[in-house]
Amino acid sequence: MTASAPAIIVVEALAKRFGGGFGIDGLSFACARGEIFGFVGPDGAGKTTIMRLLGGVMTPDGGSILIDGVDVVADPETAKRHISYMPQRFGLYEDLTVDENIEFFADLFEIDPTSRDERAARLLAASGMTPFRKRRAGQLSGGMKQKLGLTCSLIHTPKVLLLDEPTAGVDPVSRRDFWRILYSLREEGVTIVIATSYLDEAERCTRLALLHAGRMLHCDTPSALKRLMPGELITLTSPRARAARDALAGLDGVHAALLVGDSVHVVVDDVKRRIGELERALAAAGIPHEQLEPLLPSIEDLFVSLLDLGVAS
Repeated sequence: MTASAPAIIVVEALAKRFGGGFGIDGLSFACARGEIFGFVGPDGAGKTTIMRLLGGVMTPDGGSILIDGVDVVADPETAKRHISYMPQRFGLYEDLTVDENIEFFADLFEIDPTSRDERAARLLAASGMTPFRKRRAGQLSGGMKQKLGLTCSLIHTPKVLLLDEPTAGVDPVSRRDFWRILYSLREEGVTIVIATSYLDEAERCTRLALLHAGRMLHCDTPSALKRLMPGELITLTSPRARAARDALAGLDGVHAALLVGDSVHVVVDDVKRRIGELERALAAAGIPHEQLEPLLPSIEDLFVSLLDLGVAS
Protein backbone atom coordinates (compact mmCIF):
# COMPACT_ATOMS: atom_id res chain seq x y z
CA MET A 1 0.00 0.00 0.00
CA THR A 2 1.42 3.38 -0.97
CA ALA A 3 1.59 6.35 1.37
CA SER A 4 -0.73 8.33 -0.95
CA ALA A 5 -3.49 5.71 -0.82
CA PRO A 6 -5.55 5.83 2.40
CA ALA A 7 -6.40 2.49 3.98
CA ILE A 8 -10.00 1.32 3.78
CA ILE A 9 -9.20 -1.88 5.73
CA VAL A 10 -7.01 -1.84 8.83
CA VAL A 11 -6.43 -5.06 10.77
CA GLU A 12 -4.29 -5.16 13.92
CA ALA A 13 -3.13 -8.22 15.90
CA LEU A 14 -6.10 -10.33 14.82
CA ALA A 15 -6.38 -13.66 16.62
CA LYS A 16 -8.81 -16.58 16.58
CA ARG A 17 -8.47 -19.75 18.65
CA PHE A 18 -9.84 -23.21 17.89
CA GLY A 19 -9.58 -26.05 20.38
CA GLY A 20 -6.93 -24.35 22.47
CA GLY A 21 -4.71 -23.48 19.50
CA PHE A 22 -4.55 -20.48 17.20
CA GLY A 23 -6.37 -20.59 13.86
CA ILE A 24 -5.20 -17.01 13.28
CA ASP A 25 -2.24 -15.72 15.24
CA GLY A 26 -1.46 -11.98 15.42
CA LEU A 27 -2.46 -11.00 11.88
CA SER A 28 -1.95 -7.34 10.91
CA PHE A 29 -2.34 -5.70 7.50
CA ALA A 30 -3.96 -2.76 5.72
CA CYS A 31 -5.60 -2.41 2.29
CA ALA A 32 -5.96 0.68 0.15
CA ARG A 33 -9.10 1.59 -1.75
CA GLY A 34 -9.15 -0.12 -5.15
CA GLU A 35 -6.58 -2.73 -4.18
CA ILE A 36 -6.76 -6.47 -4.92
CA PHE A 37 -5.25 -8.00 -1.79
CA GLY A 38 -4.70 -11.74 -1.82
CA PHE A 39 -4.24 -14.40 0.83
CA VAL A 40 -2.57 -17.58 -0.36
CA GLY A 41 -1.71 -20.71 1.54
CA PRO A 42 -2.42 -24.43 1.84
CA ASP A 43 -5.57 -25.90 3.35
CA GLY A 44 -5.66 -25.09 7.05
CA ALA A 45 -3.58 -21.93 6.68
CA GLY A 46 -6.47 -19.78 7.95
CA LYS A 47 -7.80 -18.22 4.73
CA THR A 48 -11.49 -18.96 5.32
CA THR A 49 -11.25 -17.91 8.98
CA ILE A 50 -9.80 -14.54 7.94
CA MET A 51 -12.65 -13.99 5.47
CA ARG A 52 -15.28 -14.82 8.08
CA LEU A 53 -13.68 -12.46 10.58
CA LEU A 54 -13.49 -9.63 8.04
CA GLY A 55 -17.10 -10.25 7.03
CA GLY A 56 -18.33 -9.99 10.61
CA VAL A 57 -19.76 -13.52 10.64
CA MET A 58 -17.19 -14.72 13.17
CA THR A 59 -15.95 -12.95 16.32
CA PRO A 60 -12.20 -12.78 16.93
CA ASP A 61 -10.55 -13.64 20.23
CA GLY A 62 -8.25 -10.66 19.95
CA GLY A 63 -7.29 -7.74 17.76
CA SER A 64 -9.27 -5.20 15.75
CA ILE A 65 -10.79 -4.77 12.28
CA LEU A 66 -11.74 -1.40 10.80
CA ILE A 67 -13.46 -1.26 7.40
CA ASP A 68 -14.15 2.19 6.01
CA GLY A 69 -13.82 3.54 9.54
CA VAL A 70 -16.36 1.11 11.03
CA ASP A 71 -15.32 -1.25 13.84
CA VAL A 72 -16.34 -4.66 12.50
CA VAL A 73 -15.97 -6.35 15.90
CA ALA A 74 -18.04 -3.81 17.83
CA ASP A 75 -20.61 -3.04 15.12
CA PRO A 76 -20.75 -5.83 12.52
CA GLU A 77 -24.21 -4.91 11.24
CA THR A 78 -23.13 -1.38 10.26
CA ALA A 79 -19.93 -2.76 8.72
CA LYS A 80 -21.93 -5.17 6.56
CA ARG A 81 -23.42 -2.21 4.67
CA HIS A 82 -19.93 -1.56 3.29
CA ILE A 83 -19.02 -5.22 2.69
CA SER A 84 -20.04 -8.05 0.43
CA TYR A 85 -18.83 -11.49 1.47
CA MET A 86 -18.90 -14.35 -1.03
CA PRO A 87 -18.05 -17.62 0.77
CA GLN A 88 -16.79 -20.78 -0.93
CA ARG A 89 -20.36 -21.98 -1.38
CA PHE A 90 -22.51 -18.96 -2.08
CA GLY A 91 -26.13 -19.36 -1.00
CA LEU A 92 -27.93 -19.27 -4.33
CA TYR A 93 -31.52 -20.50 -4.52
CA GLU A 94 -31.39 -23.23 -7.16
CA ASP A 95 -35.16 -23.24 -7.82
CA LEU A 96 -35.05 -19.51 -8.67
CA THR A 97 -33.92 -18.13 -12.00
CA VAL A 98 -30.85 -15.94 -12.44
CA ASP A 99 -33.04 -12.81 -12.39
CA GLU A 100 -35.03 -14.00 -9.37
CA ASN A 101 -31.86 -14.65 -7.37
CA ILE A 102 -30.61 -11.16 -8.17
CA GLU A 103 -33.95 -9.63 -7.20
CA PHE A 104 -33.92 -11.52 -3.91
CA PHE A 105 -30.49 -10.25 -2.89
CA ALA A 106 -31.33 -6.73 -4.08
CA ASP A 107 -34.42 -6.76 -1.84
CA LEU A 108 -32.28 -7.80 1.14
CA PHE A 109 -30.23 -4.63 0.68
CA GLU A 110 -33.31 -2.51 -0.13
CA ILE A 111 -32.07 -1.59 -3.61
CA ASP A 112 -34.69 0.20 -5.70
CA PRO A 113 -35.78 -1.66 -8.84
CA THR A 114 -34.34 0.87 -11.30
CA SER A 115 -30.85 0.79 -9.75
CA ARG A 116 -31.07 -2.99 -9.42
CA ASP A 117 -32.00 -3.53 -13.06
CA GLU A 118 -29.32 -1.17 -14.38
CA ARG A 119 -26.56 -2.72 -12.27
CA ALA A 120 -27.70 -6.29 -12.91
CA ALA A 121 -27.74 -5.73 -16.67
CA ARG A 122 -24.19 -4.35 -16.60
CA LEU A 123 -22.82 -7.14 -14.37
CA LEU A 124 -24.52 -9.91 -16.33
CA ALA A 125 -23.23 -8.48 -19.61
CA ALA A 126 -19.69 -8.31 -18.22
CA SER A 127 -19.82 -11.96 -17.20
CA GLY A 128 -21.52 -13.24 -20.34
CA MET A 129 -24.58 -14.27 -18.35
CA THR A 130 -27.23 -12.16 -20.14
CA PRO A 131 -28.58 -15.04 -22.28
CA PHE A 132 -29.22 -17.11 -19.14
CA ARG A 133 -31.32 -14.67 -17.11
CA LYS A 134 -34.39 -16.94 -17.19
CA ARG A 135 -32.49 -20.15 -16.42
CA ARG A 136 -32.83 -21.68 -12.96
CA ALA A 137 -29.66 -21.44 -10.87
CA GLY A 138 -29.67 -25.20 -10.33
CA GLN A 139 -29.26 -25.70 -14.08
CA LEU A 140 -26.14 -23.53 -14.35
CA SER A 141 -22.58 -24.85 -14.65
CA GLY A 142 -20.19 -24.40 -11.73
CA GLY A 143 -18.52 -21.41 -13.35
CA MET A 144 -21.84 -19.75 -14.17
CA LYS A 145 -23.03 -20.25 -10.60
CA GLN A 146 -19.92 -18.47 -9.34
CA LYS A 147 -20.50 -15.57 -11.74
CA LEU A 148 -24.12 -15.34 -10.61
CA GLY A 149 -22.94 -15.40 -6.99
CA LEU A 150 -20.58 -12.53 -7.75
CA THR A 151 -23.38 -10.57 -9.39
CA CYS A 152 -25.60 -11.06 -6.34
CA SER A 153 -22.71 -10.02 -4.08
CA LEU A 154 -22.22 -6.80 -6.02
CA ILE A 155 -25.82 -5.75 -6.51
CA HIS A 156 -25.68 -3.28 -3.59
CA THR A 157 -22.39 -1.69 -4.78
CA PRO A 158 -20.18 -2.58 -1.79
CA LYS A 159 -16.95 -0.75 -1.04
CA VAL A 160 -15.19 -3.97 -0.01
CA LEU A 161 -15.62 -7.36 -1.67
CA LEU A 162 -14.48 -10.47 0.25
CA LEU A 163 -14.00 -13.59 -1.89
CA ASP A 164 -13.18 -16.97 -0.36
CA GLU A 165 -11.65 -19.19 -3.07
CA PRO A 166 -14.23 -18.01 -5.65
CA THR A 167 -12.80 -19.98 -8.59
CA ALA A 168 -12.25 -23.33 -6.88
CA GLY A 169 -13.37 -26.03 -9.30
CA VAL A 170 -14.21 -23.49 -12.01
CA ASP A 171 -13.17 -24.06 -15.64
CA PRO A 172 -10.32 -21.94 -17.08
CA VAL A 173 -12.59 -19.81 -19.30
CA SER A 174 -14.87 -18.93 -16.38
CA ARG A 175 -11.82 -18.16 -14.22
CA ARG A 176 -10.60 -15.74 -16.89
CA ASP A 177 -14.04 -14.08 -17.09
CA PHE A 178 -14.21 -13.87 -13.30
CA TRP A 179 -10.87 -12.06 -13.09
CA ARG A 180 -11.84 -9.69 -15.89
CA ILE A 181 -14.81 -8.64 -13.77
CA LEU A 182 -12.56 -8.18 -10.72
CA TYR A 183 -10.24 -5.88 -12.67
CA SER A 184 -13.20 -3.77 -13.79
CA LEU A 185 -14.40 -3.52 -10.18
CA ARG A 186 -10.96 -2.37 -9.11
CA GLU A 187 -11.17 0.43 -11.68
CA GLU A 188 -14.45 1.47 -10.03
CA GLY A 189 -12.64 1.79 -6.68
CA VAL A 190 -13.89 -1.44 -5.09
CA THR A 191 -11.38 -3.00 -2.70
CA ILE A 192 -11.12 -6.75 -3.19
CA VAL A 193 -9.75 -9.22 -0.66
CA ILE A 194 -9.43 -12.70 -2.11
CA ALA A 195 -8.35 -16.02 -0.61
CA THR A 196 -7.04 -18.50 -3.14
CA SER A 197 -5.16 -21.77 -3.39
CA TYR A 198 -4.31 -21.06 -7.03
CA LEU A 199 -0.84 -19.59 -7.03
CA ASP A 200 -1.15 -18.39 -10.63
CA GLU A 201 -4.15 -16.31 -9.51
CA ALA A 202 -2.14 -14.97 -6.60
CA GLU A 203 0.21 -13.30 -9.06
CA ARG A 204 -2.69 -11.18 -10.34
CA CYS A 205 -3.13 -9.45 -6.98
CA THR A 206 -1.67 -6.00 -6.33
CA ARG A 207 -0.34 -7.32 -3.01
CA LEU A 208 -0.15 -10.76 -1.57
CA ALA A 209 0.08 -12.29 1.91
CA LEU A 210 1.66 -15.73 2.24
CA LEU A 211 -0.01 -17.70 5.05
CA HIS A 212 1.04 -20.80 6.92
CA ALA A 213 -0.58 -22.26 10.06
CA GLY A 214 -2.47 -19.04 10.83
CA ARG A 215 0.55 -16.76 10.54
CA MET A 216 1.59 -14.35 7.83
CA LEU A 217 5.03 -15.26 6.48
CA HIS A 218 5.43 -12.31 4.11
CA CYS A 219 3.29 -9.57 2.56
CA ASP A 220 4.27 -7.51 -0.50
CA THR A 221 3.70 -7.17 -4.22
CA PRO A 222 4.15 -10.42 -6.18
CA SER A 223 7.28 -9.07 -7.87
CA ALA A 224 8.82 -8.05 -4.55
CA LEU A 225 7.98 -11.40 -2.98
CA LYS A 226 9.76 -13.26 -5.75
CA ARG A 227 12.95 -11.42 -4.83
CA LEU A 228 12.80 -13.25 -1.49
CA MET A 229 13.54 -16.51 -3.28
CA PRO A 230 16.40 -18.08 -1.28
CA GLY A 231 18.69 -18.70 -4.24
CA GLU A 232 18.34 -19.09 -7.99
CA LEU A 233 16.22 -21.53 -9.95
CA ILE A 234 17.02 -24.23 -12.52
CA THR A 235 14.34 -26.29 -14.26
CA LEU A 236 14.45 -29.64 -16.02
CA THR A 237 11.86 -32.08 -17.40
CA SER A 238 12.19 -35.84 -17.08
CA PRO A 239 9.97 -38.93 -17.49
CA ARG A 240 11.51 -39.92 -14.14
CA ALA A 241 10.99 -36.58 -12.44
CA ARG A 242 10.75 -38.02 -8.93
CA ALA A 243 14.02 -39.92 -9.37
CA ALA A 244 15.64 -36.76 -10.77
CA ARG A 245 14.52 -34.79 -7.74
CA ASP A 246 15.88 -37.40 -5.36
CA ALA A 247 19.20 -37.53 -7.22
CA LEU A 248 19.68 -33.75 -7.00
CA ALA A 249 18.40 -33.06 -3.49
CA GLY A 250 21.26 -32.77 -1.05
CA LEU A 251 23.98 -32.00 -3.58
CA ASP A 252 26.40 -29.18 -2.77
CA GLY A 253 24.79 -25.82 -3.45
CA VAL A 254 21.25 -27.26 -3.78
CA HIS A 255 18.88 -25.61 -1.32
CA ALA A 256 15.76 -27.50 -2.45
CA ALA A 257 14.48 -29.70 -5.30
CA LEU A 258 10.78 -29.23 -5.97
CA LEU A 259 8.60 -31.62 -7.98
CA VAL A 260 6.25 -29.75 -10.37
CA GLY A 261 4.40 -32.30 -12.53
CA ASP A 262 6.99 -33.92 -14.81
CA SER A 263 9.44 -31.11 -14.09
CA VAL A 264 11.86 -30.46 -11.26
CA HIS A 265 12.63 -26.95 -10.03
CA VAL A 266 16.00 -26.90 -8.30
CA VAL A 267 16.88 -24.02 -5.98
CA VAL A 268 20.65 -23.46 -6.02
CA ASP A 269 23.11 -20.93 -4.67
CA ASP A 270 24.59 -20.09 -8.10
CA VAL A 271 23.08 -21.14 -11.44
CA LYS A 272 26.29 -20.72 -13.49
CA ARG A 273 28.32 -22.71 -11.02
CA ARG A 274 25.84 -25.53 -10.38
CA ILE A 275 24.08 -26.21 -13.68
CA GLY A 276 26.94 -28.36 -14.99
CA GLU A 277 27.21 -30.24 -11.70
CA LEU A 278 23.50 -31.09 -11.79
CA GLU A 279 23.81 -32.27 -15.39
CA ARG A 280 26.66 -34.60 -14.47
CA ALA A 281 24.79 -35.96 -11.43
CA LEU A 282 21.77 -36.87 -13.57
CA ALA A 283 24.00 -38.52 -16.18
CA ALA A 284 25.78 -40.53 -13.51
CA ALA A 285 22.43 -41.74 -12.16
CA GLY A 286 21.25 -42.69 -15.65
CA ILE A 287 18.19 -40.44 -15.46
CA PRO A 288 16.93 -39.17 -18.86
CA HIS A 289 16.03 -35.49 -18.97
CA GLU A 290 15.73 -32.43 -21.14
CA GLN A 291 18.35 -29.68 -20.98
CA LEU A 292 18.64 -27.84 -17.67
CA GLU A 293 17.78 -24.15 -17.93
CA PRO A 294 17.63 -21.14 -15.59
CA LEU A 295 14.09 -20.14 -14.62
CA LEU A 296 12.55 -17.00 -13.16
CA PRO A 297 10.76 -17.98 -9.93
CA SER A 298 6.98 -17.90 -9.55
CA ILE A 299 5.01 -17.34 -6.37
CA GLU A 300 4.54 -21.12 -6.26
CA ASP A 301 8.30 -21.66 -6.36
CA LEU A 302 8.80 -19.13 -3.57
CA PHE A 303 6.08 -20.51 -1.32
CA VAL A 304 7.04 -24.17 -1.72
CA SER A 305 10.73 -23.43 -1.23
CA LEU A 306 10.03 -21.42 1.93
CA LEU A 307 8.10 -24.33 3.39
CA ASP A 308 10.64 -26.87 2.21
CA LEU A 309 13.47 -24.92 3.80
CA GLY A 310 11.56 -24.63 7.07
CA VAL A 311 11.20 -20.84 6.91
CA ALA A 312 7.58 -21.18 7.99
CA SER A 313 8.33 -23.19 11.12
